[in-house]
Amino acid sequence: MRRRSELIAAMEALPAGLRDAGHEVSLALPYYREIRENIGFSARDTGITVDVRLGEKNYVAEYLEGRSPSGLQLFFVRCDEFFDRDGIYGENGKDYEDNAARFIFFSKAVIELARRLTPAIQILHAHDWAAALVPVLVHAHQLPFSTLLTIHHVEEQGSFWGLDFKLTNLHERYFTLRGIEFFGRLNLLKGGILFTDRLTTISEWYRRQILTPGGGAGLDIVLRENVYKLRAVPNGADTTEWNPARDKNIVAAFGPKKLSGKKANRDALLNSLRLLPAPRGPVFGMQATADSGLDLVVPFLDRLLSDDVRLIILGAVEREFQTAMGIMSRKFQGKFVYQEQIGGSAHLLKAGSDITLFPTRLEPSGADPIQSLRYGSVPVTLASAGIQEVIQDLDAAGDRGSGFLCYVASAEAFWDSIKRASSAYRDQALWEKLVKRAMGGDFSWAKSVAGYEEVYQELVGPSATAAA
Repeated sequence: MRRRSELIAAMEALPAGLRDAGHEVSLALPYYREIRENIGFSARDTGITVDVRLGEKNYVAEYLEGRSPSGLQLFFVRCDEFFDRDGIYGENGKDYEDNAARFIFFSKAVIELARRLTPAIQILHAHDWAAALVPVLVHAHQLPFSTLLTIHHVEEQGSFWGLDFKLTNLHERYFTLRGIEFFGRLNLLKGGILFTDRLTTISEWYRRQILTPGGGAGLDIVLRENVYKLRAVPNGADTTEWNPARDKNIVAAFGPKKLSGKKANRDALLNSLRLLPAPRGPVFGMQATADSGLDLVVPFLDRLLSDDVRLIILGAVEREFQTAMGIMSRKFQGKFVYQEQIGGSAHLLKAGSDITLFPTRLEPSGADPIQSLRYGSVPVTLASAGIQEVIQDLDAAGDRGSGFLCYVASAEAFWDSIKRASSAYRDQALWEKLVKRAMGGDFSWAKSVAGYEEVYQELVGPSATAAA
């Protein structure tokens, strides 16, 4: 599974922004072990339990309620058989075999929760394949909710073998070409697209891309048939968690008008990872995931690390690149480090790095690059999907731009973009202007909230109560 940071940001920041705008919003999530162990606040048992039927078998859904630090109402769907696990979607690079059952259960449990809440819920806002069955269930059972589905990553569709359809307990007419069947398989995202009242995605570039054969991951035809209900509502950045002026995970606060703290974090980052404090060439950072694009980086690691740079890669890499990580770590001790655990280090990585690498081909909204921009860590990134709505390539004169875009998904092309960034770094006057311009961008959720308000008003009018 790809990184979850952009989706998590939408699931946390968007409801809070909508609530601040005067809407009544509740957020429902599975009660994952990761949530239980790292929640940071108490969640009380509501005492409500519901039998949820999957095929011929019943499972019990328990509901816990809590409040986020910002006061947002949260509901957690508990079923330890499905969610009390080390991973979210899988472990050791493999998806859980019962993911169909897990998220069909979650969708049904959310429906049952929504039916019991007061005041009555008007809109159910689902995100991606894991909740995409919700609009299908609302349609099938003619429930009194309007539905909205936001597509963050069309490549991940919740595609399972056809026999899993029985777990939905839907009439067989829903497992057809005009239903959630897709080439003989159960496809939850396809079902959500067909039966939701409105569709959104997270950038105009991505909206256009997923309507093409090359960008729709097989669902482009379905999306084009439903384009009348598809619109783009760009995401913002979580300016509370990702704020270098108030971030408790870094060693010194800083901002575009006071960059001295940037150097302090740079020194702390290098020291914490036992990397050489000198030479003073750029510090590169990269957060690795299963689709982070390491195939565009590994081929030139030797060339990069032979220069006066330091490179830090945090996160779990694909098995095929683990050997290369080990070899580079031994060959370039003091200049390169690979570390699988991230945690709060992700904040210090962005605060302490001069340049962040984003070779991933799957960055629809630019959420991760936005975080780097806010911390003055200039992005070098593929110009994919919505990236160009977030980052403007540095022009030759240096008067415009906030990063370095690579327009061809090849190692040599990405290497050329890195060389451009390294060259710009050597001109400290130019680099300081670039960093200040990057940090000064407006990436708040205010525009996103206004965009979703328009969609909600189309569904139910100016007053809406939503469960995300």
